[in-house]
Amino acid sequence: MAASLILRNSTRSILPYPLHTQFTPPSTLATKSLSLLNFAKMEGSEITEEVRNKAGEKDLSSKKKVFVAGATGSTGKRIVEQLLAKGFAVKAGVRDIEKAKATLSQGNPALHFVKADVTEGSDKLAAAIGDDSEAVICATGFRPGWDLLAPWKVDNFGTVNLVEACRKVNVNRFILISSILVNGAAVGQLLNPVYILLNVFGLTLVAKLQAEQHIRKSGINYTIIRPGGLRNEPPSGNVVMEPEDALFEGSISRDQVAEVAVEALNFPEASYKVVEIVSRPDAPKRSYHDLFGSISQR
Repeated sequence: MAASLILRNSTRSILPYPLHTQFTPPSTLATKSLSLLNFAKMEGSEITEEVRNKAGEKDLSSKKKVFVAGATGSTGKRIVEQLLAKGFAVKAGVRDIEKAKATLSQGNPALHFVKADVTEGSDKLAAAIGDDSEAVICATGFRPGWDLLAPWKVDNFGTVNLVEACRKVNVNRFILISSILVNGAAVGQLLNPVYILLNVFGLTLVAKLQAEQHIRKSGINYTIIRPGGLRNEPPSGNVVMEPEDALFEGSISRDQVAEVAVEALNFPEASYKVVEIVSRPDAPKRSYHDLFGSISQR
């Protein structure tokens, strides 16, 4: 199996499983949780929202608005583009608004930017999400490096911060882009080379799994999407959707991951579910109603 590590903003993936990504830390980390939370708060200014397009504000009032965390990432920007194409209004949560303007297409009155860093705590995120968002999609991911706490700052505490922010502003729809193999240790994949390699980067998959568990206990209507290895190329096959802990290999275009995330907003069958996705050239074309409907709730 080809190994591939997904590096943010890279032109190609180099590992078959995504590195994206908070929870009550595992018991071994419990005594350090408060200090880690404090450490996870990165330097940054207060959250400020760009002035909305006044001419379009009235027209946008009827659109369903979705807050996207990690909107300038390789998968996040595709989610933003597909949301806009399907008629949603989008609030793009980004750490750098100028970078976002250069990355995402401008001139659409249904898109505006808000400065938000998932590591800065739930209060600031609640202010960024606001009372006008109806759903949150989390497509964040840490930047691989020597900081072994990065996955916990972003993929764990950052996701938990987003969930808690949703609860503060009464947003009851949350979609997370996670990864297959996050629960590998519990399903006989402890010695899977990819599971081992990904966890070398600060226990990335453990951090993601703990975040998933927090979401599932939060009471929020969630869909957790676990894609296989992320490809930047256009789709080359049809989506295969399986229940949690069923896929241990495979890859999928980021465009299809974005599509699954957006379609999850449209189908009640996606609620309170964990789904794993890859694409295969020989897979039959199925509607998302059928795909989500084929997965049972747990």
